[in-house]
Amino acid sequence: MKLPLFVLLSLSVTALSAAYAAPPSTTVAKPVVAAKPAVAAKPTAGAAIDLNAADASTLAREMRGIGESKARAIVDYRRIHGPFRSIDDLALVKGIGARTIELNRAKLRVGLVTPGRNATR
Repeated sequence: MKLPLFVLLSLSVTALSAAYAAPPSTTVAKPVVAAKPAVAAKPTAGAAIDLNAADASTLAREMRGIGESKARAIVDYRRIHGPFRSIDDLALVKGIGARTIELNRAKLRVGLVTPGRNATR
């Protein structure tokens, strides 16, 4: 029986493909390694600013719309009138308005207020 030329060619291509094919994979699957436990994040410069503890240079550096002069006014107000009880009390400082408070609200906090410290408000 005589086979047509195209059948012979296709058979030889298939045979050559099989002969030059890559050997079956001999790699061993790597074991799955558990992820390392999460470590608590260290406080960064972007951490919350305590209005009752921060100095003037920290307030000026970290707060938007507050320069050295306003930062000193915040510290002076706190020294004279006692600790802030809420972030909104910042509006009691002359020259600081609602817009400045809202710009900085997310990065501000009010630390512990001790009743014996000039609590006249």
